[in-house]
Amino acid sequence: MRKSVKFLSALAAVAVVSTAASAGTLDEVKKRGVLHCGVSTGLPGFSNPDDKNNWSGIDADTCRAVAAAVLGDASKIKFTPLTAKERWTALQSSEVDMLSRNSTWTHTRDTSLGVNFTGVNYYDGQGFMVSKSIGVKSAKELDGVSVCLQAGTTTELNLADYFREHGMKYSPITFDTSDQTIKGFEANRCDMLTSDQSQLYSLRTKLPDPNTAMVLPEIISKEPLGPVVSQGDDQWFNIVKWVLNAQINAEELGITSKNVDKMKSSKNPSVGRVLGTVGDAGAKLGLSADWAYNAIKQVGNYGEMFERNVGLNTPLKIARGVNALWNKGGIMYAPPIR
Repeated sequence: MRKSVKFLSALAAVAVVSTAASAGTLDEVKKRGVLHCGVSTGLPGFSNPDDKNNWSGIDADTCRAVAAAVLGDASKIKFTPLTAKERWTALQSSEVDMLSRNSTWTHTRDTSLGVNFTGVNYYDGQGFMVSKSIGVKSAKELDGVSVCLQAGTTTELNLADYFREHGMKYSPITFDTSDQTIKGFEANRCDMLTSDQSQLYSLRTKLPDPNTAMVLPEIISKEPLGPVVSQGDDQWFNIVKWVLNAQINAEELGITSKNVDKMKSSKNPSVGRVLGTVGDAGAKLGLSADWAYNAIKQVGNYGEMFERNVGLNTPLKIARGVNALWNKGGIMYAPPIR
């Protein structure tokens, strides 16, 4: 009996230590009153600063949604611009609380960097952009080209695989930032620029005349992009994951930033669980009952976030495609809040 008591006491002590450890990031963010979020050095539509250092884009809004859910205020955030090579070290060293920087979820990153991907906020694929003047219509016509690309990305590996598979050769010209790649392309230092297709559309807007360049039809990889946190803090992992899931569920349920107050009186229990009028989803995350309400009210649902930053009425003019909801012809899907 005495051994059982000691064993149960030990288990309780482990549980207390585990709970304290898992609450680390949330407690730190609340104490600080500001969310630290790692973003790109500037990619229109995803995370990009204006001349007053106000950040916009899907990735920036993903950070804002987390700040709204955790702190009740989407503006309580510090954006830290990071290159592709800097991002993992910044996250691992706790320089940032989360990374929302068009980062591809891969097996190697998920298992060897000490990080956890919390979901997908944009399904993408690697493509190629060329100047219309060279007359190329397909990536299979690119044997012998020089290629501008960003160092420290999955782009380098995918490019090597594709050219090897098709028996073609190329000369890589690498840069540290996406801005440097488009400047190299503009200066004719390379025949082609390769990156995720979304990034190509974004970078094309930075050319003096975007109509001089075209994105080729081939997509050579799967690039699920999404927010990332450090391993070892399950509570924080769950928070970042479920804020994004709440935004996706909100779009499916017809909850928007404009009607969210009215929707709080909905008799649909699924709506109530998202907005905190039914159940205890917030308490299970260590947050207030209105965590998702705050994120949706201040930032919007997933569809609003997409259309505002990269949709057909923006300079990028990207159709929803695979990023449409699963019941609208796409693959964007979130587990239910229940």
